[in-house]
Amino acid sequence: MSNPQSPTVRHRRLARQLRQQREKSGLSMERAAAALGWSRPKLLRFETAKTRPRPSDVEEMLNLYGGDEALKLALVQLARDIRKRGWWSAFNDVLTGSFAELEDDASQIRSWQVQFIPGLLQTSEYALALVRILSPEDAEDVLLRRVQARMARRTILEREEAPAFAVVLDEAVLRRTVGGSQVMARQLEALASAATKPNVSIRVMPLAAGEHAGMDGPFVVLSFAGAFDQDVVYLEGMGGEIYIEDVGQVGRCNVRFDRICEQALSEDDSVALIADIAKEYQQFHDSP
Repeated sequence: MSNPQSPTVRHRRLARQLRQQREKSGLSMERAAAALGWSRPKLLRFETAKTRPRPSDVEEMLNLYGGDEALKLALVQLARDIRKRGWWSAFNDVLTGSFAELEDDASQIRSWQVQFIPGLLQTSEYALALVRILSPEDAEDVLLRRVQARMARRTILEREEAPAFAVVLDEAVLRRTVGGSQVMARQLEALASAATKPNVSIRVMPLAAGEHAGMDGPFVVLSFAGAFDQDVVYLEGMGGEIYIEDVGQVGRCNVRFDRICEQALSEDDSVALIADIAKEYQQFHDSP
């Protein structure tokens, strides 16, 4: 279950910008709070996304810090938009964290996957088989809701201003049977079809590559069109979701993704391999 009190992506972004603008002004938190007539804990809660500031609070802070007027107007508007609801709000019962909002807001998504097909490219059959094995304790109606949410996510790639989506899959992902051979055949056919979209790039890291730059696990890098939006790295595992925003660490992940792409097959060779493996699944299903 998602935490309704967790900060949204917009809220995190606003908090980060407010802290950065105060630091640029040369004011300590204590001096800034005193000048605003607030307590230090109040200002700290705004800067750490623990409390949502009102637009008037943001305007008051930025009047004190000075700086670019256009940025001030943009941040005040961001404060007004913090509570804006997106498509994911209809699935709060099954979506966790802020990844859906990050993904929806991204202009570019770079994904390295070693276990399964990424959600944006999953068929409903594959998605259902996957959630059944990963969440065996959940009731069937909950699993179906998870699949519905995943299918709603897929529409991101179809919209007019769709993000550029680049994914590299370990070949083992293609050969790991999820849901049976027929489900896999249809999933890989759908992958090959998705690769024809102008905003989608699919590559495969072949098993024959041996050691490679992505051996320490999967990750997703999300980039945004906004002038003051920083890239975010998303990691997911048994321990939950992790979001990395440190510029140095994010930069290293981008370099790592570039190295992974260099070692992977070309897009054309990747699609050819996907089609060949899809045929293998189909032949296995058709054999007596």
